[in-house]
Amino acid sequence: MTQEALAGMDVELVDVERAALGLLRVTIDRPGGVRIEDCEQVSRQLSRVFEVENIDYKRLEVGSPGVDRPLRSESDLRRFAGERVEVKLRQAVEGRKVFNGILVADEVAEDQKATFGVEFEAKKDDIQVVRFTFDDVERAKLDPVLDFKGKKR
Repeated sequence: MTQEALAGMDVELVDVERAALGLLRVTIDRPGGVRIEDCEQVSRQLSRVFEVENIDYKRLEVGSPGVDRPLRSESDLRRFAGERVEVKLRQAVEGRKVFNGILVADEVAEDQKATFGVEFEAKKDDIQVVRFTFDDVERAKLDPVLDFKGKKR
């Protein structure tokens, strides 16, 4: 119902979570990032829809997914190809389940499953790629490298 309420609003529903004390947390995203105006607009829209549909909640919180945005669909993996990610696979590959590196989306024919990869540095100057399908993923998220160092004066 939340997805339908946001149709035509130029935002993507990332997550809906019921938390303690009646909190209903809605996470949205959009190309170029979420602005405070987007959160306000979505909050107003959902408040009206939830009132009409008698959805029980005490407080509605609308926000962005943040810099470590979860990747929850195959389309998310395609959209964020080329970005730094952390992927945890359901089954270990060469003794590892968690890989940090650059996400790669392979070109796929319509009758085949989409495959992806993470380019990671196994050893110094040794770049490897682990390949997987969306079904192999337990969880995935963006993993940007943030530089908090300011210019020295």
